[in-house]
Amino acid sequence: MSSDKTSRVFRFVILAFLFTCLELAVPQAQSTSSNSQPVPAPASQKTVTHKTSPYRPDPFSGRAGKYYSLVWGVDSLKVKAAESGTLIRFSYEVLDPIKAAQLADKKNEPKLIAPSARAVLVVPSLEKVGQLRQSSTPEAGKSYWMAFSNPRRTVKPGDRVDIVIGQFHAQGLLVE
Repeated sequence: MSSDKTSRVFRFVILAFLFTCLELAVPQAQSTSSNSQPVPAPASQKTVTHKTSPYRPDPFSGRAGKYYSLVWGVDSLKVKAAESGTLIRFSYEVLDPIKAAQLADKKNEPKLIAPSARAVLVVPSLEKVGQLRQSSTPEAGKSYWMAFSNPRRTVKPGDRVDIVIGQFHAQGLLVE
């Protein structure tokens, strides 16, 4: 009689297991077949989504911005990866053309220094185009740019870099 009792318990366990599996499978099948309303996932299966901040970090502090505008006559210094990261573009707006003349001087060779990547990038000089930078006489209110060659993509968005053009030094600019 004990074997009969064991077989009944065994059948009961198998039926309970099958019933549980069917219970879990039926709501999923119903939710895929009906188009009325999606069935929310159970609390244990909900995915956690992290919100990204809408705020962007300052490329430099307010004091640094005042320094560049008063001493060098430039504002809105930006460093941005371009052309899938093979070029790094440095742009600035001229406030005072006399003070900003050194940035446009062809005699001063610009360098982008990335301490974290241990890299020094230069402005490439192309055969037919020349240097990838604007070197005309600066005018107040206009934006100017120069592009640094980054063929191995050693400098990436999020890196902090320094720009050196003659006596001009901009430190800790964030690559966007």
